[in-house]
Amino acid sequence: MIKSFFKITVLLLSAQAFAQESLYDTSENYFTENDTVKRLREVVVIAKNNPTKSSVNRSGIKPMDLPQAVQVIDATIIQQQQSIRLSDIIKNANGVYVGSARGGAQETFWSRGYDMSSNNMFKNGFRFSSGSIPEVSSLEKVEILKGSAALLYGNVAPGGILNMVTKTPNFRTGGEIGMQVGSYNFYKPSFDVYGAFNKSIAYRLDASYENSESFRNFVTKERYYFNPSLLFRINDKTDITVQGDYMSDDWTPDFGTGMIGKEIADVPRNAYLGAKWANGTTKQATTSVLVNHEFNSDWKLNFNGSFQDYNRTSIATERIQPAANGDWNRPYGRNKAVEQIFANQISLQGNFKTGKIKHQLFTGIDTELANAEAYTFKFFDPITGAFVMNYDQVNIFDPSSYDQINEGPILPSKAIKIVKTETGRYGIYAQDLISFSDKIKVLAGIRYSYQEAKPVTYDLDANTIKDEKTKNDRAFSPKVGLIYQPLKTLTLFSSYSNSFTPNSGLTVENQAIKPSIIDQFEAGIKNEFLNGVLSTNVTFYQIVNSNLAQMAEFDANGNINTNNQVKSLSGETTSKGFEIDITFKPITDFNINAGYSYNDMRYTETSGLTGSFIEGDRLTRTPQHTANLSFFYKLQEGMFKNLSFGAIGNFTGNRVAGWNNQIDPSKPNGINDREIPLNGYSSIDASVGYEWKNISLLCKISNITNELNYTVHENYSVNPIAPRQVMTSVRYKF
Repeated sequence: MIKSFFKITVLLLSAQAFAQESLYDTSENYFTENDTVKRLREVVVIAKNNPTKSSVNRSGIKPMDLPQAVQVIDATIIQQQQSIRLSDIIKNANGVYVGSARGGAQETFWSRGYDMSSNNMFKNGFRFSSGSIPEVSSLEKVEILKGSAALLYGNVAPGGILNMVTKTPNFRTGGEIGMQVGSYNFYKPSFDVYGAFNKSIAYRLDASYENSESFRNFVTKERYYFNPSLLFRINDKTDITVQGDYMSDDWTPDFGTGMIGKEIADVPRNAYLGAKWANGTTKQATTSVLVNHEFNSDWKLNFNGSFQDYNRTSIATERIQPAANGDWNRPYGRNKAVEQIFANQISLQGNFKTGKIKHQLFTGIDTELANAEAYTFKFFDPITGAFVMNYDQVNIFDPSSYDQINEGPILPSKAIKIVKTETGRYGIYAQDLISFSDKIKVLAGIRYSYQEAKPVTYDLDANTIKDEKTKNDRAFSPKVGLIYQPLKTLTLFSSYSNSFTPNSGLTVENQAIKPSIIDQFEAGIKNEFLNGVLSTNVTFYQIVNSNLAQMAEFDANGNINTNNQVKSLSGETTSKGFEIDITFKPITDFNINAGYSYNDMRYTETSGLTGSFIEGDRLTRTPQHTANLSFFYKLQEGMFKNLSFGAIGNFTGNRVAGWNNQIDPSKPNGINDREIPLNGYSSIDASVGYEWKNISLLCKISNITNELNYTVHENYSVNPIAPRQVMTSVRYKF
């Protein structure tokens, strides 16, 4: 039986069109064995655009009633495009892009000029440590909530948040096994099995293994991933979902090709400049319990708890900063970062009326306790006991100096400092979607957040323990949005929200810097055409950070300040732009997604003092233009039935790497010139596939034009994008 989210149009001899929500129904027989149809000219199946439900707004508000943009990239698209990294999935997200890939250990994502990777990455609604490259084989969908999310998520940057949702049990029995094989010895078997033990308990197990090399010489990766989950149906009103996942990732630290002055070093794309003994290991485990209870059709209570354990270590030569002639003293580098996050959320969602006015209330409390450890290491000569900074010297233009099979010994290292930081985040919030009529609605809410960070420094050389200054931040975060819907398929909205971002450092009076206050304004139009077959979203925004923390010019004694941790609130940045999203699903298994984003983020007010940024400068890593276009189509009939093909194209515009320029009277023209221009680029992936019974085969060519460009972390991790590659997937469903 074709589900109710399809619309069936049958054109008969009389050319009269009729539509039914279900073509076949057990209660009504539209055609019987006694009926005669002389001629059936055309059958057109139109896929009604049933937007994938989003959990990222947490409150259950319909997308058309939400005064901001939401984008959902579901498992179908992830599988069609053979995504193996989160950056592959993000190619479908309008205005979201990879900002850097520092050392090959992680990918950082940016939206509307803001880094999403520190506090804005979530998994199943909980903050996710972004120091790793997450596994995507278990993802049911990736949700992106654009703009302000502070009301529901607390201390997050204003560009938007990204939430990864993993697959869960569903009381159906089935699964699939798959194998991905690609260029540079990429191998990745996986399986996904689900079913039910009985009417009350369902299970799911998703797992994968990856073993791969890289277009970069000597760079490899090996990872294991397991994602088991259980669903307990306590009764018709209560269910409990228990999830867990574990990832072990062994990878090669790779800081790219290097940069000389303002130019990317002219070395081959595949040239690995690091030591071949370099290695890194990331281990990450999460568990969560989600309890959903319905009192009745109008009131729901949710309780969610999560624990995350993260540990990343690496040893390598790093920070490629060669001299003009290519000589480079390869510095030793060893890193270790440990973090545990324990979080809880309890929320109440309800619908009620005051007279003729409808209310959709959402209120709750959330807490988060994080313990992080950052280690500082030094290498030393075991004979003399002296500390050693550099491993050796090479010339990046001379492969014989670094492309050696056998290299010298690795000196021992020891931790000389550990900074342990305990951070507590607490919030209470309430919002109400008030429907004065079917056309006019208001979303209003407020949040109170409290955050406390307690750093302690352990100096292992001096054998001392120092309690650093405890930092407390508290703020109210209001939000109000106006929604006007002249038609059920048309929404016009505008909103204002206020949030805060904690700042590091101290004032000249040795007091903690107050948080930066951020005002966001947003307006847009959402529209659905042809009964949902075509949907569009246009959003305009302006984000003003009026309290930018900058290095203070003078210290407490009136002398020139040379400590970059002594700061003052003396600046302003403004991010403004617009985004266009288009989704078109004219028939079954045919979809087109397109998007364009314009962003202009600049320093709009600075002190003009030594060390301050320059008014009018565009912030680093913020392209003015980004765009995406993708389609996928599977033939439904004829001799090529079940043959599919698709493509995705992306454009990332010109941007600036390095650090923003600063005022410095000692430099030429009074400017410390530190900005590195990067040209924009486009990339195109194409795929073709075929399904036969329960077996599917899909082949993809990525970066068809073999475009060469780079992601740059400041100026020392300059990583080229991957060249043209081939990936093939075989899946068997049962």
